Amino acid sequence: MQTNRWLVSLLAAASLCSCSIVRPGQVGIKQKLGVIKSDHLTQGPYIVNPFTTIIYKIPVRTVEAYNTLDVPTKEGLTVKSEIALLYHVKPEAAREVYTKYGMNYQEVIVESNFRAVVRHIAGMYYAKELFAVDRKKIEKEIFDEISTSIWDKGFVTDAVLLKSITMPPQIFQAVENKLKAEQESLQMEFVISKQKKEAERMQIEAEAIKGYNKTISESLNELMLKWSSIQVMKGLVTSPNTKVIITDGKTPMMVSDVNDK
Repeated sequence: MQTNRWLVSLLAAASLCSCSIVRPGQVGIKQKLGVIKSDHLTQGPYIVNPFTTIIYKIPVRTVEAYNTLDVPTKEGLTVKSEIALLYHVKPEAAREVYTKYGMNYQEVIVESNFRAVVRHIAGMYYAKELFAVDRKKIEKEIFDEISTSIWDKGFVTDAVLLKSITMPPQIFQAVENKLKAEQESLQMEFVISKQKKEAERMQIEAEAIKGYNKTISESLNELMLKWSSIQVMKGLVTSPNTKVIITDGKTPMMVSDVNDK
């Protein structure tokens, strides 16, 4: 009889208790009769009375908030973007996060701020810039602004990933045509610049030839011509062939060699 009473008491006590486990990557918030009893619980098992106590488990590992957003551009157009935010809750701020925002904190604070920041940053660019600009630059701008917005609310931004930007077909074609026209304009500027440089090169070459000819012309004075005549005469004297020399004594000589028979 005594044993039966003990078993009944044990079963009654067990029915009034339950085990809650806080797993790795989580912290627990213990609420008893509507009052939060501690800062936060670390990983491990906890025995609680299910009728008076609840342990809420908040992830503190990195999670993804993925969004497909229609965002405005600087000229008032709308483009579709696929963008993800990686973030986590600060463990030491878990109690405050739960108290202020509840368990739906991702939608209430994180995603609402994220959408507002993405639209603000996208609105600073023209559609063609969103399509052509380095995505890392946009990701960095969004990262910095969202970090400022949610840091003091208990959240840490880990990364912003801009996965794609999609424009309506007619806008895409217009942007593509404009980019093509700009590329052709740049190509034409390159060709013109190349032709100008070639003209400058030819001008420099012509000036060099002109200077060379002028130098040669100035060096052909009377003394130089006489010296050249003497050199030619010296060569004729040593030649074994018969020579016919016609000269007036002033102008350069005309020489004809006649082979001996």
